[in-house]
Amino acid sequence: MPVRSALESLTLPPMKFLTSSWPWRSLLYLGSGGLFGVVLGAALFGLLAFGVILTLFVVGIAGFLAFALSGVFVAKVERWRLRLVDAVDLPDLHRPVEEPGLRAWVTTRLREGVTWRELGYTIVICAILGWLDSLVVAFVVWAVTALLCGPLYIDDTPLGWTLLGSVAGLALTVIMLYPVTAWAGARAAITRSILGPRAEDDPRLVELTRSRARLVDAFEVERRRIERDLHDGAQQRLVALSMQLGLARLELPDGSPAADPVRRAHDLAKEALAELRELIRGVHPKILTDRGLAAAVREVADRAPLSVDVDIALPARLPEPVEVTAYFVVVEALANVAKHSGARRARVVASVVFDRLTVQIRDDGRGGADPARGTGLAGLVDRVAAVGGTVALASPHGGPTVVHVELPCGS
Repeated sequence: MPVRSALESLTLPPMKFLTSSWPWRSLLYLGSGGLFGVVLGAALFGLLAFGVILTLFVVGIAGFLAFALSGVFVAKVERWRLRLVDAVDLPDLHRPVEEPGLRAWVTTRLREGVTWRELGYTIVICAILGWLDSLVVAFVVWAVTALLCGPLYIDDTPLGWTLLGSVAGLALTVIMLYPVTAWAGARAAITRSILGPRAEDDPRLVELTRSRARLVDAFEVERRRIERDLHDGAQQRLVALSMQLGLARLELPDGSPAADPVRRAHDLAKEALAELRELIRGVHPKILTDRGLAAAVREVADRAPLSVDVDIALPARLPEPVEVTAYFVVVEALANVAKHSGARRARVVASVVFDRLTVQIRDDGRGGADPARGTGLAGLVDRVAAVGGTVALASPHGGPTVVHVELPCGS
């Protein structure tokens, strides 16, 4: 399989790595990055100074606009430089300008979020990354050159020692190629993480996310309608039927031929009522609507076939989609614990930090949970993703298993 990036080249055998072009491409990438960062910093400082000095005149605005839009140029250069250490191109995320002229171009770019992200990246290059690149390259060149050229400038040391230093310089050259390549790969990863595509940059992905959220909302509305219909309709009729059969049992004398069939019918009605209540609770629990997430989770813990500790600290009621998602996450996770883990105890912890609800379910079971094996975890991940949340699973063999869920719950 061909190597497509500097980071991947580090996994090659030493001889293949050293004879490849990746170490030298990495050195060129860092060297050009350091030089570009220094020159760019001076240019941006000049633009800001130009804007400040001439701020009383209209021409000063041009300096500030040029500074704000400098990231567009820098991103183009960085996408081109990235090819030195990564074979996968970084796409240009800017939308095409629909109208001709400089004013339309400037207006369009200033309204794009990616423009301001590129400006932030430009500032980071000037303030940090460019200097780091320069320091890495300067240290490597200085250390290797100082050892290799020792016999040329060291006079008060025996020649044998300086020649030995030159040999050490050759070894250091080989050794230093690894950290240089690693830093170049890390720099490329930083560039991709900042300048790479995101969901909000693609209108189709944004609309897909919104449509999925609308489907989830519509699904929950339908679930609640079904819950109300079952609760107010079929459940009430079963309650009435059970009461009538109970009264009939009381009125029938012992030993009557009808006593035994009525008793069995009464028992069956009570079983059907219990099953219907469980079904209603699974569709949409009334306690969740009336009393909130903490009370609903504690009820689930009380009904669980193992001991479950609950530690939930919420400042107030959360948005309904968040509460519903968190509730069914806990239900599904505890069901998995009961069915597959062999655990004797579990713990549910939930809290809100910085407008994000964090829910963690931990058990003392055997571990080894794998979403690919169809244990319900895949459905849990899909449910959380539908509201913009994330799921992390840690389940080493031997346990414990920890499911960590974060859900955005801000306005």
